[in-house]
Amino acid sequence: MPQIQLTFVSKPDCHLCEAAREVVDGVVAELGPETSVSIEELSILEHPDLYEKYVEEIPVVLLNGKVHNIWRIDPVRLKTAILEITE
Repeated sequence: MPQIQLTFVSKPDCHLCEAAREVVDGVVAELGPETSVSIEELSILEHPDLYEKYVEEIPVVLLNGKVHNIWRIDPVRLKTAILEITE
Protein backbone atom coordinates (compact mmCIF):
# COMPACT_ATOMS: atom_id res chain seq x y z
CA MET A 1 0.00 0.00 0.00
CA PRO A 2 1.46 3.39 -0.96
CA GLN A 3 2.35 5.94 1.70
CA ILE A 4 0.29 9.11 1.40
CA GLN A 5 1.85 12.38 2.54
CA LEU A 6 -0.84 14.90 3.46
CA THR A 7 0.55 18.37 4.03
CA PHE A 8 -1.75 20.85 5.72
CA VAL A 9 -0.68 24.48 5.24
CA SER A 10 -2.26 26.85 7.75
CA LYS A 11 -1.67 29.72 10.12
CA PRO A 12 -2.58 30.36 13.76
CA ASP A 13 -5.98 31.87 14.61
CA CYS A 14 -7.49 30.98 11.23
CA HIS A 15 -11.10 29.81 11.53
CA LEU A 16 -11.04 28.18 8.08
CA CYS A 17 -7.88 26.33 9.08
CA GLU A 18 -9.50 25.02 12.25
CA ALA A 19 -12.51 23.75 10.29
CA ALA A 20 -10.27 22.18 7.64
CA ARG A 21 -8.11 20.51 10.32
CA GLU A 22 -11.24 18.87 11.75
CA VAL A 23 -12.17 17.57 8.29
CA VAL A 24 -8.66 16.20 7.69
CA ASP A 25 -8.53 14.53 11.10
CA GLY A 26 -12.03 13.08 10.63
CA VAL A 27 -11.27 11.64 7.20
CA VAL A 28 -7.96 10.11 8.31
CA ALA A 29 -9.64 8.60 11.39
CA GLU A 30 -12.47 7.22 9.25
CA LEU A 31 -9.99 5.59 6.86
CA GLY A 32 -8.32 3.88 9.79
CA PRO A 33 -4.82 2.48 10.24
CA GLU A 34 -5.00 0.28 7.14
CA THR A 35 -4.65 3.44 5.04
CA SER A 36 -1.17 4.84 5.54
CA VAL A 37 -1.53 8.64 5.74
CA SER A 38 1.26 10.75 7.18
CA ILE A 39 0.11 14.26 8.15
CA GLU A 40 2.43 17.24 8.33
CA GLU A 41 1.09 20.65 9.34
CA LEU A 42 3.07 23.71 8.31
CA SER A 43 2.38 27.31 9.27
CA ILE A 44 2.87 29.96 6.61
CA LEU A 45 4.22 32.19 9.40
CA GLU A 46 7.18 29.83 9.87
CA HIS A 47 7.87 29.13 6.19
CA PRO A 48 8.45 32.24 4.06
CA ASP A 49 8.24 30.24 0.82
CA LEU A 50 4.80 28.91 1.77
CA TYR A 51 3.72 32.37 2.90
CA GLU A 52 4.61 33.82 -0.47
CA LYS A 53 2.91 31.01 -2.35
CA TYR A 54 -0.27 30.50 -0.30
CA VAL A 55 -0.93 33.62 1.80
CA GLU A 56 -4.29 34.26 0.09
CA GLU A 57 -5.30 30.59 -0.17
CA ILE A 58 -4.96 29.00 3.26
CA PRO A 59 -5.80 26.49 4.38
CA VAL A 60 -4.22 24.34 1.70
CA VAL A 61 -4.18 20.56 1.61
CA LEU A 62 -1.52 18.87 -0.49
CA LEU A 63 -1.51 15.15 -1.24
CA ASN A 64 1.93 13.80 -2.07
CA GLY A 65 3.10 17.34 -2.82
CA LYS A 66 0.24 18.32 -5.15
CA VAL A 67 -2.48 20.79 -4.20
CA HIS A 68 -5.66 18.91 -3.45
CA ASN A 69 -7.79 21.79 -2.19
CA ILE A 70 -7.72 25.31 -0.80
CA TRP A 71 -9.99 27.18 1.64
CA ARG A 72 -12.80 24.74 2.43
CA ILE A 73 -12.01 21.05 2.47
CA ASP A 74 -14.76 18.69 1.38
CA PRO A 75 -14.53 15.41 3.34
CA VAL A 76 -15.97 13.22 0.56
CA ARG A 77 -13.61 14.67 -2.04
CA LEU A 78 -10.60 14.26 0.29
CA LYS A 79 -11.48 10.67 1.17
CA THR A 80 -12.02 9.81 -2.51
CA ALA A 81 -8.67 11.33 -3.48
CA ILE A 82 -6.83 9.41 -0.77
CA LEU A 83 -8.51 6.13 -1.74
CA GLU A 84 -7.63 6.71 -5.40
CA ILE A 85 -3.97 7.06 -4.46
CA THR A 86 -4.06 3.79 -2.55
CA GLU A 87 -5.51 1.79 -5.45
